[in-house]
Amino acid sequence: MITNPSITEYINSLNLPEDPVLYEIEKEARKQQVPIIRTEMKNLLKVLLQIKKPKKILEVGTAVGFSALFMSRYLEPGATITTIERYEPRIEKAKENFKKADERQCITLLEGDAIEILKELDESYDFIFMDAAKGQYINFLPDILRLLNKEGLLVSDNALQEGELVKSRYAVTRRNRTIHSRMREYLYTITHMEELSTVILPLGDGVTISCLL
Repeated sequence: MITNPSITEYINSLNLPEDPVLYEIEKEARKQQVPIIRTEMKNLLKVLLQIKKPKKILEVGTAVGFSALFMSRYLEPGATITTIERYEPRIEKAKENFKKADERQCITLLEGDAIEILKELDESYDFIFMDAAKGQYINFLPDILRLLNKEGLLVSDNALQEGELVKSRYAVTRRNRTIHSRMREYLYTITHMEELSTVILPLGDGVTISCLL
């Protein structure tokens, strides 16, 4: 948590009741400690999707399919989501959840390493949501920019590592230092690229929103 917990809890308390199917999927995922989007991120995605009205969405990091299902609830008729996941147990659970929520027609799940799959994609997308291994964001970026439509939005979740990103590299645990340095590189890159307009928000675990100019 990188913001005042009391403020976050109050804001989240104002939410309307969740879709029953999504509520059960989210409840199970949190019980199993599967990393899924936080309530703050859900609210942000909902508003961005309703403003942007994208026809084609690409998601990097399916997990158990919760975020793809959540986004599908706010799409215009005919819009589609393509989502990528490499971890087999989560792939099977995502397929089960897509079937349970009856959203199989608008969601396409691509199985495998995102680094390789992104290189093979040749379509373009209006909205790209990255919620995968944080240490890979900088490696995903060249293909992400190739696939993003002009004036398309790139949203990257978990950008501030619970606030640890502001610490010295040597103040974080050794096993997290590579992620720490790569995320700093990613944030510097997307905030200094002339072709992107980027804002970093201290929401949830940190989120960036970039528009391709």
